[in-house]
Amino acid sequence: MKRFFGTDGIRGTANTAPMTVEIAQKLGQAAGLHFRRGDHRHSVLLGKDTRLSGYMIESALVSGFLSAGMDVTLVGPLPTPAIAMLTRSLRADLGVMISASHNPYGDNGIKLFGPDGFKLSDRDESEIEALMEADLSAHLAAPDQIGRASRLNDAAGRYVENAKASLPRGLRLDGMRIVIDCANGSAYRVAPTALWELGAEVIRIGCDPNGVNINDRCGSTHAQTLCAAVLEHKADLGIALDGDADRVLIADETGHLVDGDQILALIAQSWMREGRLVGGSVVATVMSNMGLERFLATLGIGLERTAVGDRYVVERMRELGANVGGEQSGHMVLTDFATTGDGLVAALQVLAVLIGAGRPASEVCRLFRPFPQLLRNVRYQGACPLDTPAVRQRQQDVERRLAGNGRLVLRRSGTEPLVRVMVEAEDMALVDEAVSMMCDVLEQAALPA
Repeated sequence: MKRFFGTDGIRGTANTAPMTVEIAQKLGQAAGLHFRRGDHRHSVLLGKDTRLSGYMIESALVSGFLSAGMDVTLVGPLPTPAIAMLTRSLRADLGVMISASHNPYGDNGIKLFGPDGFKLSDRDESEIEALMEADLSAHLAAPDQIGRASRLNDAAGRYVENAKASLPRGLRLDGMRIVIDCANGSAYRVAPTALWELGAEVIRIGCDPNGVNINDRCGSTHAQTLCAAVLEHKADLGIALDGDADRVLIADETGHLVDGDQILALIAQSWMREGRLVGGSVVATVMSNMGLERFLATLGIGLERTAVGDRYVVERMRELGANVGGEQSGHMVLTDFATTGDGLVAALQVLAVLIGAGRPASEVCRLFRPFPQLLRNVRYQGACPLDTPAVRQRQQDVERRLAGNGRLVLRRSGTEPLVRVMVEAEDMALVDEAVSMMCDVLEQAALPA
């Protein structure tokens, strides 16, 4: 059981364990020592989103890496996929992103990428944790080997060009009016710039970060702001990113939201027709809708499901050799262009389909009818009730009740004492009944003894 790392790096409330200066500095030292392999001058690329606490965490990490003998290249606020891309491009030994993604400003987190641009394995994380809990004083750099810190001034431009290159050669966005909501987060400069340079008329919202307004009533977790702006400005499309821009949701010209499952379907269908879909399958999580699975089956495309979390999606994609994967929440992993979720690149793929079709988003972006789906959370105290006999028995009863016409997903939250109950089926009455059956027994099991 890892002490610090969760499903997506280390995350918590700023200035509270594990998001303290002391732990961040220790992480810098431990990760720096772990990735010191060989006699070359080692380096780490360090980016962040726009949270006020990013300054504090950044400084602590820098001091840790420098004391471990690693040079640090600072790039400031940039999307998570930019850090992954630049880590590979600059041949850094390690990439680090300071962000709590879609969480409010009071939280922060640290994501680590290996020299290949992919998130670290469980083994790497466990070995770094072991170093964090050890006495490293004898292993730190000698005075003449302490690292140096510098800033890469053209990092944003490099990412913009990389994102633009994901569009087919010669394709432009001229004549399109696009609303972009950057959640007052890390993409507030690069995403509008990329769209404008490609020829679009760009309406910017959520592009004025002040350190405490990231994800505040904007971005992909508050997509109603985007939908309203699309209608107000009579835009052709709306794009909502989250705080670190590794997820995206779309609003069509009627102001209706297009979720990650529909985006996955659209890209998979387009790439299959163009002969670009690799591996014969799309990878998604257990939360993706059965409607997506059935639609892909009509195209002869399989759907591989993983646990929730884009790192598990990427791991399965690498195992299968697949190049399209993602989550209903908007993480889109397109490994032809990126090693992690990239909201801007995924949005550009949607725009490419729209331009090719010559039809509005409302006609193009809804390829299947989703099954009714309901998610409810049950809070508990003490031990998680999922493994109690009563809950297991009720789970079997509910699965028999669904009888192959629906799905039940039970999972423990990775960040809160919650059990998440999700049911989907063609009949909404059956969905309501199954969720109630499951939640009733969970609530009883969750009561203190």
